[in-house]
Amino acid sequence: MGLAFGGRAAILHLMRASDFDFPLPPELIAQAPVPRRDQSRLLVLERATGQIAHRCFADLPEYFSPGDLLVLNDSRVIPARLRGFNARTGGRFEALLLEENAANDWWAMMRPGKRARPGTTIQILDKSANPSAFQAIVREINAEGHRRLQFCGPANILTELDALGETPLPPYIQRPEQRPEDRQRYQTVYAKAPGSVAAPTAGLHFTPALLEKIRARGARVCFLTLHVGLGTFAPVKTERVEDHIMHAERFVLPAQTADAIRRAKRLGRRVVAAGTTTLRVLESARRAGAGRTRIFIHPPHRFRVVDALVTNFHLPRSTLLMLAAAFAAPGETRGRELILRTYREAVAQRYRFFSYGDAMLLL
Repeated sequence: MGLAFGGRAAILHLMRASDFDFPLPPELIAQAPVPRRDQSRLLVLERATGQIAHRCFADLPEYFSPGDLLVLNDSRVIPARLRGFNARTGGRFEALLLEENAANDWWAMMRPGKRARPGTTIQILDKSANPSAFQAIVREINAEGHRRLQFCGPANILTELDALGETPLPPYIQRPEQRPEDRQRYQTVYAKAPGSVAAPTAGLHFTPALLEKIRARGARVCFLTLHVGLGTFAPVKTERVEDHIMHAERFVLPAQTADAIRRAKRLGRRVVAAGTTTLRVLESARRAGAGRTRIFIHPPHRFRVVDALVTNFHLPRSTLLMLAAAFAAPGETRGRELILRTYREAVAQRYRFFSYGDAMLLL
């Protein structure tokens, strides 16, 4: 039997990807996290009035009331960036694992892609740049240019990634090399199920103590899992927003979380989503269990489940920015103007943007 929540498809409305551009000074793109997770800044937007407050993320518990439900994405980022060389020619490769099909069977993004032809055998290196016990054979290439890799070795490559792989920081974090703290800080404190190749970044601000303060306010904290793919951050390249083909992502909605949502909605309490990944599951899932979602949320989407959203500041022309615009004014198109006006205020106040940046709370 289906749940009494979910969302119907967004109403089609002609909107251009260029409508979601905005100017961003490069120095506002955060290159490292703040020393303490909960010391990020928090911009609070009252959607009904457009009023903005400037707070600290540590103040977030003040916005919870008894009976509210906070839902978090507990997916764990895997060390998905691998390095290796062509076993025949010695040519170097970099692979970014994208999605597991089965044990030792992965789709990956390869650089340089043109040299990763079907049949190519790649010797995988460990983090010290020494040959490991694993090789990868390129089996096929899909329409997006991604390579299907079959790993050969003594075990499941997934269980060996800590010894072989690097944290897949996004390309806008431009440093000569990774820092040891990236493996911990580009991960939520409650990460559990391995599978993401990008962090559910709204969750990076939470600490165990902060979650306890939210519970102490009488709110409940629940979890779901959505494994974040690189498509999350991809810009919309089609001129008409409606023509964009959304990537699919795997999720699990536990029965306990589904039951908590039903109860909160029945009692008229708020469901607060921590992050766009959490929101996408809540607005697309019809019942508890595992599935895949391609839901593309943009104005004028109507929301059936989520009442408040914690999120970071997103890239221009991204599906995440479009989702935030839709949430800013559900069922209307004016959310685009509201969210871009809010972003202009964030730029003026020197907020830090993207994965290691500051956060927003949309009430």
